[in-house]
Amino acid sequence: MALLHLLAGQGLRLSVATVDHGLRAEAAAEAAMVAATCAGLGLPHATLRWTDPGGPGNLSARARAARYGLLRDWAAGQGIDTVTLGHTLDDQAETVLMRLARGSGVDGLSGMSEARLDGGILWLRPLLSQRRLALRDWLQARGIGWADDPTNDDPAYDRVKARQALHLLAPLGISREGLAETAQWMARAREVLAAAAAALADTALRHEAGEIVIEADTYRAAADETRLRLLSAAICWIGGTAYRPRLATLMQVEASVLAGQVRTLAGCLISHRRGLIRVGREPQAVAWQVSSPDRIWDRRWRLVGPPAPDGAELRYLGEAGIALCPGWRDMGLPRASVIAAPALWQGNTLLAAPLAANPVDWALEPVRSPADFARMLIAH
Repeated sequence: MALLHLLAGQGLRLSVATVDHGLRAEAAAEAAMVAATCAGLGLPHATLRWTDPGGPGNLSARARAARYGLLRDWAAGQGIDTVTLGHTLDDQAETVLMRLARGSGVDGLSGMSEARLDGGILWLRPLLSQRRLALRDWLQARGIGWADDPTNDDPAYDRVKARQALHLLAPLGISREGLAETAQWMARAREVLAAAAAALADTALRHEAGEIVIEADTYRAAADETRLRLLSAAICWIGGTAYRPRLATLMQVEASVLAGQVRTLAGCLISHRRGLIRVGREPQAVAWQVSSPDRIWDRRWRLVGPPAPDGAELRYLGEAGIALCPGWRDMGLPRASVIAAPALWQGNTLLAAPLAANPVDWALEPVRSPADFARMLIAH
């Protein structure tokens, strides 16, 4: 609410979105409160609802991923390229403390960034230097109300535990301001490490048929941190995830791949063959992806060509499709890469599979460019 009112006073063109995760009965009324506030400010407002809270894994992590996904899709649909978030210095300190407990490295301890480009959206956090209490005082002084989330006081959540721990750590001189300053120093260190990874990418990495290929000998010769940073960026790029894999998991996967094994991680298939490390899409990760021919598939591919016939859709080629493409080897791609590639289907009829030497009248065009990867690598 503080962010909303501060931005509304800047004369900017604003649209506002509230995410209702559907996890608390009060959430709908809170979203309605924001909508009423926006109406009073003359700003358009949308409530974005998460309709699939079920599934495996940590609920908080899934809710966070859903929140960013909903906001990203909403912004793209509105032609918006910048989204501001209301995280504060307190949020930053709690984040650093939680990541310290998990044994995070430089990236994790750099906390949340003030500006970050992801999924074509520039995410800004203009309040990272402000204390939560100061913003509440600012709201109270102006008679502006807000809603408190009761889960912010529930000790079952790690963030609440971190908040409580900060009170206990204060006598040791560990403060919110100090942890936020640590994040700033780590962010500077991250910039240096990212530059080293970008230099390695310039000499060892190429993009091929929507996948990333890395020259193995050059990769092996690089420093551990540089290698792992490049590999994690490639996995995030192909898998469409915003967060790096856990370091221990990433190191295990790297060791296995360099030893000649094929591994999967974060929706990616990672292999090492004939001196090349290849990071591609795991077929099972895209088996459920279905979109109309005029939509982007898997956030990576666009179909170009004449209008597709009625009832046609983009799906992965799969085992059934590759059996219909006897010339797929002519493309020089691994079988798994071809199977995971998008194809144009009409029911059970394969109309086109451009990456399996079956283009007919259609072709595939990557949505993102190598230059986009280079920018992401620096920002990662």
